[in-house]
Amino acid sequence: MLTSVGKRLVENYENIRQTLQASKLTSIPLCKYSTFINSLTMLSSTSLKPITNPKIPFFSSFSIQNPSLLSFHLPFSPSKTLLKPISATLIPSTPQPQQQQLYQPFRPPPSPLPPKFRSLDAQGRLDVLANRHGLWFEYAPLIPSLYQEGFSPPSIEEITGITGVEQNRLIAASQVRESLIQSKTDEDVMSFFDTGGAELLYEIRLLSASQRAEAVRYIVENGLDAKGAQDLARAMKDFPRRKMDKGWKSFEYGLPGDCLSFMYYRLSREHRNPSEQRTAALMQALQVAESESAKKEVSQELEGGEDEKQEKDDDLEYRVRVPVVRMQYGEVAEATSVVVLPVCMAEEDTKEISEAPLECRSGGDFGVVEAEKGWKRWVVLPSWEPLAGLRHGGVVVAFSDARVIPWKSNRWYKEEAILVVTDRNRKEVEVDAAFYLAMVDGGGLKVDTGSALKEMGVKESLGTVVLVVRPPKEESDDQLSDEDWE
Repeated sequence: MLTSVGKRLVENYENIRQTLQASKLTSIPLCKYSTFINSLTMLSSTSLKPITNPKIPFFSSFSIQNPSLLSFHLPFSPSKTLLKPISATLIPSTPQPQQQQLYQPFRPPPSPLPPKFRSLDAQGRLDVLANRHGLWFEYAPLIPSLYQEGFSPPSIEEITGITGVEQNRLIAASQVRESLIQSKTDEDVMSFFDTGGAELLYEIRLLSASQRAEAVRYIVENGLDAKGAQDLARAMKDFPRRKMDKGWKSFEYGLPGDCLSFMYYRLSREHRNPSEQRTAALMQALQVAESESAKKEVSQELEGGEDEKQEKDDDLEYRVRVPVVRMQYGEVAEATSVVVLPVCMAEEDTKEISEAPLECRSGGDFGVVEAEKGWKRWVVLPSWEPLAGLRHGGVVVAFSDARVIPWKSNRWYKEEAILVVTDRNRKEVEVDAAFYLAMVDGGGLKVDTGSALKEMGVKESLGTVVLVVRPPKEESDDQLSDEDWE
């Protein structure tokens, strides 16, 4: 006998079966319906748990071991539809939109090897390098492929005869050539490097893609060798950094010849005027210049250089040299001998400089420093040679802006504090090339040459400058040379 719950379940199931058959959507064999109805008779009146019966294996596997099959054939859940009416709804057979495949399989980059060499094993590639089969840019990529397989530059050199330096040159040159092809460099220019020229392309490896295209054009048109290509690459790389140099605006950055001309133009200024080295450098600059403005600048320097009056005391043999020292961190602590000097601020009255202590002595077993009178600011410096004899009358003037110093490289030291060590025992303005600390027309303290002070009618200064000290920096730079002073 069926329970009330079983009867209701059978009725609902029959309704669903008839609806599906009318719609021709069912795919369940009819023989299974009778089996299912018979199995419901095994339900207990107090429980809906199925009773395992070996004679009905279909019911056991259908309802317990594989419940997904029941839910597939029945469009309702028995536990939920006992108290709710069931309605069959036709589901439209619209295709589901395919989801976009986010995962992309790995695709290795194309092989840099030419097609005719890709099938070769390691021994075959070594034979190609040893016999130089093909063009240089074709067998050059074989070298890094051998590196990947464990070969070292010395082992390749031993087998093929190509030195480590030449291996590096071939690899870099082939990469430069490939970048030039990708940047669509003129084919006539590129054909120059088909049978050689790896040493030329190697020299321009540090330039950008646009610079490389202009550089190879200039190299081919002017027939430069490896040394010329190296100078050209250095000139093009260095040109943007020289914006503050004299004559820089007359040369065009986009023209390789102007960059090379400016390098020779700068080189000429490192030689004395007049001199053969200076004239030779200017002639080179004029020869390679491309723009009219660059040629004009070099010509003016070349034609007017020998006739124009030399700068006062330009000859280093007659110049009074004033050392400029960059302090180093921990330098005072490591010094075996030090000097203690009073410090005056440049903004203060000149009276402060004259009132500063003239002498500081150290004595006793502990080297205790004793000044003739008290002072509020002191500085300890290593006993450098210019300071070793400055035991009496020395004073340090602190400037907050290094532009008060008359050196040519003024742009490098803007807003940099400096210390000017002055000897107050030598106040008279005697030597035109010497540098003195003075106050002119109440304009504040300044450092100037003796010739400039004489022109202004100044006969006595506050002292002679013996040393200029620059503050320490994390990155040390080059010291000022004698040519940097006006």
